[in-house]
Amino acid sequence: MQTITITGGALSIDELLAVVDGAPLELGSDARAKIEASHAVIEAALGGRKAVYGLTTQVGHGKDELLTEEQLGRQQRMLVMTHSGGLGAPLPTRIVRAALTARVNGMASGGSGASPAAVDVLVAMVNAGVHPLVPETASVGAGDIGQMAGMAQVAIGVGRAEYRGETLSGGEALARAGIAPLELGAKDGLALISANAVAIGHGALVVDRATRVAGAADVAAALSMEATGSNLSIIEPAVAEAKPFPGQIAAASHLREVLSGSYLLGPGAARSVQDALSFRVVPQAHGALREFLAFCHRAVEIELNSASDNPLVSGEKRTVLSNGNFQPVVLAVAFDALRVAIAHVGQLSERRLSHLWDAIFAHMAAAGPPSGLEPQALFGLQLRYPAAALFSELKQLAAPATLDTPPLDMSVEDHGTAAPLGVRNTERALELLEDLLAVERMLAHDLLSLLPSQPGLGAGTSAALREVEDAIAASEPYPEDVHRALRR
Repeated sequence: MQTITITGGALSIDELLAVVDGAPLELGSDARAKIEASHAVIEAALGGRKAVYGLTTQVGHGKDELLTEEQLGRQQRMLVMTHSGGLGAPLPTRIVRAALTARVNGMASGGSGASPAAVDVLVAMVNAGVHPLVPETASVGAGDIGQMAGMAQVAIGVGRAEYRGETLSGGEALARAGIAPLELGAKDGLALISANAVAIGHGALVVDRATRVAGAADVAAALSMEATGSNLSIIEPAVAEAKPFPGQIAAASHLREVLSGSYLLGPGAARSVQDALSFRVVPQAHGALREFLAFCHRAVEIELNSASDNPLVSGEKRTVLSNGNFQPVVLAVAFDALRVAIAHVGQLSERRLSHLWDAIFAHMAAAGPPSGLEPQALFGLQLRYPAAALFSELKQLAAPATLDTPPLDMSVEDHGTAAPLGVRNTERALELLEDLLAVERMLAHDLLSLLPSQPGLGAGTSAALREVEDAIAASEPYPEDVHRALRR
């Protein structure tokens, strides 16, 4: 597996995902030089005893209180030890690996002022598989301080971590991996905890998943089109070019690819000159999903490659600046918007379920079930009502998360983005959409199975139908098992 090098320049989402999946991580010489230069600025500021937030002063509402000499020596460890509160189950390992990698890249930009040793220990933890156990709920999206402090605790040999399947103290996990605990230097504690790495890392994972779901949504819609005899004029290139959103053009192009060879492309195959909107506006709604997904991708990559520290080290001016770069507003709003687009795609899928349902019962009323077909073999039919329940939850998740953080810390911290919650809700919305799309494929299969002879399907939809049939063969007679197989 190719080693991913942190250069201090741009790290792509694909490179971050490679590290999540086990690729080795290394710190390049240019990045190390930036880190060293940035840390030298901090050392100089510390020697001058000027008021520098979090370095020579308290934090939060204590921002204007200068530290005594005695406090100065304990400040960085105190920050790590007192900011790690959280609730809920531990974050999944993939999110932890993504967050550690995102933080390494952020520190390598040269704005954090952290010591090279602080970055080195995170790289070593990633490569050795020392994964801090940090809670799901801890951040209000103004720096993911709670979770990052839990990760920093492991780096200094305390806290808890998972290592090779065992839950251990941070010190024991580091010892077994052959990693020396970090001795915190000037600014190290604040640099380790003051970052949005959880939202950024998780956001990268969600963007990757959403890309796959967007393609699956096209396939499910196309299969329903074939099952109901839809009019395919909606995917003609001229339609997409008349409203040239890149997302709509891409959706229409993929639909044409999936439906290549379909009987619906023949003259007179469509049952109507114009279908219900849940069929007719698929390119537009699926295109909107792609548009907002592209926005999220851009937001994640910019955050991933930014210096979001407070205070921020300016290497050019050799100064330390108090600022608000830790507030990931664009990322948070982007994922809120993406959930609305996801809900629209889910709404179309749920509406198409009604058309498939109606067509099944109309067929059975006219001809009765084909001989040899047991009613319970209509697996999608049995999940139509649960699918309606899924959409109710999906609709609720479309509400914004970004506006709900109350004022904190004596109203000094009076704005937050809830970015981790927004990203987490988006992943849940994708899970629900995947569930809906699986049911849609099953119900389209039900309708096609009732026809006297199966029409010629497109290249992509034929493969999708075979997946349903294979899942049924492996799972009969339990529809929930078929659904589960299609969600893998």
